[in-house]
Amino acid sequence: MRILHVDTGRQLRGGQHQALYLASCLAERGHACTLLAPADSELARAAAAQGLDVRPLTLPGLWRLSRACDVVHAHSGRAHTLAAVAASPRLVVSRRVAFPVGRGPLSRWKYSRAGHFLAVSGYVKNSLLAAGVPAEKVSVVYDGVPLLEPSRPSSRVIAPATEDPRKGSSLARAAAGRAGVSVCFSTDLRRDLADACLFVYITYAEGLGSAVLLAMAAGVPVVASRVGGLPEAVLHGVTGLLAENSPDAIAAAIRSLLDDPVTAAAYGRRGRSRVEQCFTIGRMVDETEKVYRRLVG
Repeated sequence: MRILHVDTGRQLRGGQHQALYLASCLAERGHACTLLAPADSELARAAAAQGLDVRPLTLPGLWRLSRACDVVHAHSGRAHTLAAVAASPRLVVSRRVAFPVGRGPLSRWKYSRAGHFLAVSGYVKNSLLAAGVPAEKVSVVYDGVPLLEPSRPSSRVIAPATEDPRKGSSLARAAAGRAGVSVCFSTDLRRDLADACLFVYITYAEGLGSAVLLAMAAGVPVVASRVGGLPEAVLHGVTGLLAENSPDAIAAAIRSLLDDPVTAAAYGRRGRSRVEQCFTIGRMVDETEKVYRRLVG
């Protein structure tokens, strides 16, 4: 198949990593993949470094290339808008965010243009159904992450560094203070998970939480907010702990795992096993490819 991937993100965040994993694996399987991304974006640079066919994102380029491809896959909300304007045939849209779909006429028009939606979780699928998207046009395809080397835990508690106001960095910091520990806000999770004893992921809204999956892939136990699609990633009392978004609740969860390293280690092992079963890159690519074939065939 000839597949055109479109992403408007300038940073290499969770959604951009998924687009990169997908395009790279599809190319290895013999599909002709082209990625349209902002010329100065981290995604464009990473894709070029992997030898992928990456080109600057422009509306004329999207219009032209979409007509030469079997499938157009929009990986972000703005990419969805641009592909809808370009009247891309056989449009697949990844929906990763937890907030409700707009109900206005422009939003209804935009969502009517897609041939199929890939919801990153059951929670996100339900938000699409609530907005009137037909069930037959929505599939849940979970994120995939690489299986990392198992962590050799020290005493480090880490959390992702972010300036996104929808993420709870200040809440995580306050909770860690009440738990009597310091938290390291990481800009390189793969590096810092290698010796982490606990991963804290606090947010006010979340489609699924690919950073949480990466921590589980390294065998690191997780404390996460009980919001959005996170309960589909973190099984409470099995692979980690889910907490309400209050400093006291989060602090209690952090303290309980730090005070019980045997249970924490068991959560880490089970989390890694869960990633192997449900959240591999190969599984994500397989499920996405099935949707492409149904749409084209």
